[in-house]
Amino acid sequence: MTVLTTERLTLTPVAVGDFDDQKRLWADREFTRHIVPDGRNAEEVWLRLLRDVGHWSALGYGNWTVRLSDTEEYVGGVGVFDFQRVITPAFDAPEVGWGIAPQYQGQGLAGEALAAVLAFCDAALQLPVTLCMIDPDNGPSLRLAARTGFVERLRTAYKGDAVILLERLRP
Repeated sequence: MTVLTTERLTLTPVAVGDFDDQKRLWADREFTRHIVPDGRNAEEVWLRLLRDVGHWSALGYGNWTVRLSDTEEYVGGVGVFDFQRVITPAFDAPEVGWGIAPQYQGQGLAGEALAAVLAFCDAALQLPVTLCMIDPDNGPSLRLAARTGFVERLRTAYKGDAVILLERLRP
Protein backbone atom coordinates (compact mmCIF):
# COMPACT_ATOMS: atom_id res chain seq x y z
CA MET A 1 0.00 0.00 0.00
CA THR A 2 1.32 3.37 -1.03
CA VAL A 3 1.75 6.48 1.12
CA LEU A 4 1.80 9.73 -0.84
CA THR A 5 3.14 13.06 0.38
CA THR A 6 2.82 16.59 -0.92
CA GLU A 7 4.07 19.94 0.31
CA ARG A 8 1.37 20.09 3.02
CA LEU A 9 -0.30 16.69 3.08
CA THR A 10 0.24 13.05 3.92
CA LEU A 11 -2.03 10.55 2.18
CA THR A 12 -2.21 7.11 3.79
CA PRO A 13 -4.37 4.18 2.70
CA VAL A 14 -7.65 4.19 4.63
CA ALA A 15 -7.33 2.19 7.87
CA VAL A 16 -9.60 1.15 10.73
CA GLY A 17 -8.07 3.92 12.85
CA ASP A 18 -9.69 6.50 10.56
CA PHE A 19 -13.22 5.50 11.61
CA ASP A 20 -13.91 8.27 14.14
CA ASP A 21 -12.67 10.97 11.74
CA GLN A 22 -14.76 9.52 8.92
CA LYS A 23 -17.88 9.32 11.13
CA ARG A 24 -17.60 13.03 11.90
CA LEU A 25 -17.03 13.96 8.28
CA TRP A 26 -19.87 11.85 6.83
CA ALA A 27 -22.31 13.19 9.45
CA ASP A 28 -21.61 16.76 8.25
CA ARG A 29 -24.47 17.76 5.92
CA GLU A 30 -22.39 20.55 4.38
CA PHE A 31 -19.83 17.93 3.32
CA THR A 32 -22.34 15.36 2.05
CA ARG A 33 -24.80 17.68 0.28
CA HIS A 34 -23.44 16.84 -3.22
CA ILE A 35 -22.74 13.18 -2.43
CA VAL A 36 -25.50 11.81 -0.18
CA PRO A 37 -27.66 14.71 1.04
CA ASP A 38 -28.85 12.86 4.15
CA GLY A 39 -25.31 12.06 5.29
CA ARG A 40 -24.19 8.63 6.44
CA ASN A 41 -24.75 6.98 9.78
CA ALA A 42 -22.02 5.13 11.70
CA GLU A 43 -22.97 1.77 10.22
CA GLU A 44 -22.78 3.09 6.66
CA VAL A 45 -19.44 4.77 7.38
CA TRP A 46 -18.07 1.55 8.86
CA LEU A 47 -19.10 -0.45 5.77
CA ARG A 48 -17.57 2.23 3.54
CA LEU A 49 -14.33 2.08 5.53
CA LEU A 50 -14.20 -1.73 5.23
CA ARG A 51 -14.80 -1.42 1.48
CA ASP A 52 -11.91 1.03 1.26
CA VAL A 53 -9.57 -1.22 3.26
CA GLY A 54 -10.51 -4.19 1.10
CA HIS A 55 -9.98 -2.25 -2.11
CA TRP A 56 -6.26 -2.05 -1.39
CA SER A 57 -6.02 -5.81 -0.80
CA ALA A 58 -8.06 -6.72 -3.87
CA LEU A 59 -6.79 -4.21 -6.42
CA GLY A 60 -3.58 -2.63 -5.11
CA TYR A 61 -5.09 0.84 -5.03
CA GLY A 62 -7.97 2.58 -3.27
CA ASN A 63 -8.83 5.53 -1.07
CA TRP A 64 -6.34 7.50 0.96
CA THR A 65 -6.95 9.39 4.18
CA VAL A 66 -5.71 12.96 3.80
CA ARG A 67 -4.06 14.65 6.80
CA LEU A 68 -2.07 17.83 7.25
CA SER A 69 1.55 16.72 7.51
CA ASP A 70 2.53 19.13 10.27
CA THR A 71 -0.43 18.56 12.64
CA GLU A 72 -1.89 15.23 11.44
CA GLU A 73 -5.34 16.87 11.37
CA TYR A 74 -7.87 14.91 9.32
CA VAL A 75 -8.72 16.77 6.12
CA GLY A 76 -10.74 14.21 4.14
CA GLY A 77 -10.17 11.56 1.52
CA VAL A 78 -9.10 11.06 -2.06
CA GLY A 79 -8.64 7.95 -4.11
CA VAL A 80 -8.81 5.81 -7.20
CA PHE A 81 -11.26 2.94 -7.11
CA ASP A 82 -13.56 0.53 -8.91
CA PHE A 83 -16.90 0.41 -7.08
CA GLN A 84 -18.66 -1.60 -9.82
CA ARG A 85 -21.36 1.08 -9.90
CA VAL A 86 -24.68 0.14 -11.43
CA ILE A 87 -24.86 2.98 -13.92
CA THR A 88 -25.61 3.36 -17.62
CA PRO A 89 -23.34 3.37 -19.43
CA ALA A 90 -21.08 1.20 -17.27
CA PHE A 91 -17.73 2.65 -16.24
CA ASP A 92 -14.92 1.43 -18.47
CA ALA A 93 -12.02 2.80 -16.40
CA PRO A 94 -11.14 3.35 -12.73
CA GLU A 95 -12.83 6.23 -10.96
CA VAL A 96 -11.14 9.02 -9.03
CA GLY A 97 -12.89 10.85 -6.21
CA TRP A 98 -12.17 13.37 -3.49
CA GLY A 99 -13.86 14.95 -0.50
CA ILE A 100 -12.43 17.60 1.77
CA ALA A 101 -13.98 18.68 5.08
CA PRO A 102 -15.72 22.07 4.79
CA GLN A 103 -13.31 23.82 7.16
CA TYR A 104 -10.41 22.94 4.82
CA GLN A 105 -12.08 23.82 1.53
CA GLY A 106 -10.85 26.80 -0.46
CA GLN A 107 -7.20 26.28 0.56
CA GLY A 108 -6.08 24.25 -2.46
CA LEU A 109 -5.83 21.03 -0.44
CA ALA A 110 -8.18 19.03 -2.67
CA GLY A 111 -6.14 20.00 -5.72
CA GLU A 112 -2.90 19.12 -3.97
CA ALA A 113 -4.20 15.71 -2.90
CA LEU A 114 -5.79 15.00 -6.28
CA ALA A 115 -2.58 15.91 -8.13
CA ALA A 116 -0.69 13.35 -6.02
CA VAL A 117 -3.25 10.65 -6.77
CA LEU A 118 -3.31 11.41 -10.49
CA ALA A 119 0.51 11.25 -10.58
CA PHE A 120 0.21 7.82 -8.90
CA CYS A 121 -2.39 6.76 -11.51
CA ASP A 122 -0.13 7.92 -14.34
CA ALA A 123 3.20 6.57 -13.09
CA ALA A 124 2.54 3.56 -10.87
CA LEU A 125 -0.72 2.26 -12.33
CA GLN A 126 -0.16 3.59 -15.85
CA LEU A 127 -3.90 4.07 -16.28
CA PRO A 128 -4.65 5.40 -19.76
CA VAL A 129 -8.00 6.85 -18.60
CA THR A 130 -9.53 7.80 -15.26
CA LEU A 131 -13.11 8.87 -14.67
CA CYS A 132 -14.89 10.97 -12.09
CA MET A 133 -18.57 11.47 -11.39
CA ILE A 134 -19.77 14.83 -10.09
CA ASP A 135 -23.11 16.37 -9.15
CA PRO A 136 -23.89 19.10 -11.75
CA ASP A 137 -24.46 21.58 -8.88
CA ASN A 138 -21.00 21.00 -7.39
CA GLY A 139 -19.18 23.90 -9.04
CA PRO A 140 -15.97 23.67 -6.96
CA SER A 141 -15.45 19.98 -7.83
CA LEU A 142 -16.25 20.58 -11.49
CA ARG A 143 -13.68 23.40 -11.60
CA LEU A 144 -11.06 21.22 -9.88
CA ALA A 145 -11.75 18.40 -12.30
CA ALA A 146 -11.26 20.77 -15.25
CA ARG A 147 -8.01 22.16 -13.77
CA THR A 148 -6.62 18.64 -13.46
CA GLY A 149 -7.43 17.60 -17.02
CA PHE A 150 -10.90 16.07 -16.80
CA VAL A 151 -13.38 16.82 -19.58
CA GLU A 152 -17.06 16.02 -19.72
CA ARG A 153 -17.84 12.68 -21.30
CA LEU A 154 -21.60 12.59 -20.72
CA ARG A 155 -24.49 13.43 -18.44
CA THR A 156 -26.47 10.59 -16.91
CA ALA A 157 -28.11 9.57 -13.65
CA TYR A 158 -26.85 7.55 -10.71
CA LYS A 159 -29.37 6.22 -8.18
CA GLY A 160 -31.92 8.63 -9.59
CA ASP A 161 -29.75 11.75 -9.32
CA ALA A 162 -28.25 13.70 -12.22
CA VAL A 163 -24.46 13.36 -12.53
CA ILE A 164 -21.75 14.40 -14.94
CA LEU A 165 -19.25 11.75 -15.93
CA LEU A 166 -15.85 13.22 -16.76
CA GLU A 167 -12.73 11.55 -18.15
CA ARG A 168 -9.02 12.30 -18.05
CA LEU A 169 -6.51 10.81 -20.45
CA ARG A 170 -3.03 10.10 -19.13
CA PRO A 171 -0.65 12.78 -20.45
